[in-house]
Amino acid sequence: MPKPPPGPDLFSRLDPAPEPPVRERAPSLAALNEAFVGKPPPPGFAERAVPGEGPIGAAIAFVGEQPGDQEDLQGRPFVGPAGQLFDRALAEAGIDRSGVYVTNAVKHFKFVARGKRRIHEKPTAGDVTHYRWWLEQEIDFVSPRVVVALGATALLALGGKALPLLRSRGPMRFANRQGYVTVHPSYLLRLPPGEDQRAAHSAFVADLAQARDLAA
Repeated sequence: MPKPPPGPDLFSRLDPAPEPPVRERAPSLAALNEAFVGKPPPPGFAERAVPGEGPIGAAIAFVGEQPGDQEDLQGRPFVGPAGQLFDRALAEAGIDRSGVYVTNAVKHFKFVARGKRRIHEKPTAGDVTHYRWWLEQEIDFVSPRVVVALGATALLALGGKALPLLRSRGPMRFANRQGYVTVHPSYLLRLPPGEDQRAAHSAFVADLAQARDLAA
């Protein structure tokens, strides 16, 4: 059974954050991205903004956490190790990545430098709030039948407040849209190889297949 909606406004309850660089409604998704790409990011983030990717009118929109190191270097979402796992899981679930929309709740890579390495740093609720206007407009322009939250940060962005990820897993309404909650593919990468990882991967593929069926 679908879980009850978190509330009437999926973005109204997040913590205050610095004002975003653009407040007005964009006339198109391309204009929305153009208005933001190249703007200075908040402190602690990489310079490059990484917009979403996929067709307007896609049946499913997947929302992750933030770009990683490879996403920042290539300027595309979900192209690093977690993205490669995500692509394999999509294929196993019978979903063509080119037909879905993929984006992140936070649009720049947040990291700490350790020598030559850039180590991922988890976004705060304030970081999520800073980007919520962009995500909201993205989803409106794409107008998917199902929005999938990949991980806790995406669930925070779409649900408007912190919710327990594993207890929320499954169908959920996000304001006026059908949603679905599952883990982020990076979670699977952190599991040690073995039976637990294989079981978690199978469960993730099953979640993607259920989201596919909801969008059918």
